[in-house]
Amino acid sequence: MKNFKTEIKWAIIFSVFTLLWSYAEKMLGLHDTHINKHALYTNLIAIPYIIIFYLAIKEKRDHFFKKNMNWKQGVISGGILSVIIALISPAVQYLTAEVITPEYFSNAIEYAVEHKKMNPKTAESFFNLRFYMIQAVFGSLTMGIVTAAIVSLLLRTKKA
Repeated sequence: MKNFKTEIKWAIIFSVFTLLWSYAEKMLGLHDTHINKHALYTNLIAIPYIIIFYLAIKEKRDHFFKKNMNWKQGVISGGILSVIIALISPAVQYLTAEVITPEYFSNAIEYAVEHKKMNPKTAESFFNLRFYMIQAVFGSLTMGIVTAAIVSLLLRTKKA
């Protein structure tokens, strides 16, 4: 566990940030009044996510690897970070859906159907806690590993 202290710390930071972002979206009306803009603005979360990955891998490089990290070591660290985030993500989705914004799924379904973006059955299969939990796990893994690979290229200090 000591070897993964950095990844655990940053996975918790990532998860808390995600909850705060969800709360901010709700407060800005993106889960009800301005739900039509939700899809656009929710993607902005990628920017702080990349920064969090950068800071996590940089900390791993500077402290664990004593400022001497190759690309592979950075990718492995970022991959571990991604796995921990993926393991935590169902709980984050649950807290978001049940505590922060319990009306989001019904609002999203209503909006999608009213504006003919989806039929009711498709909207219900897409906007639900189970689907969002699955999407969060796989999204965390895929995007996390891709982000880790790119960030590790920037942060590497030695050839593999």
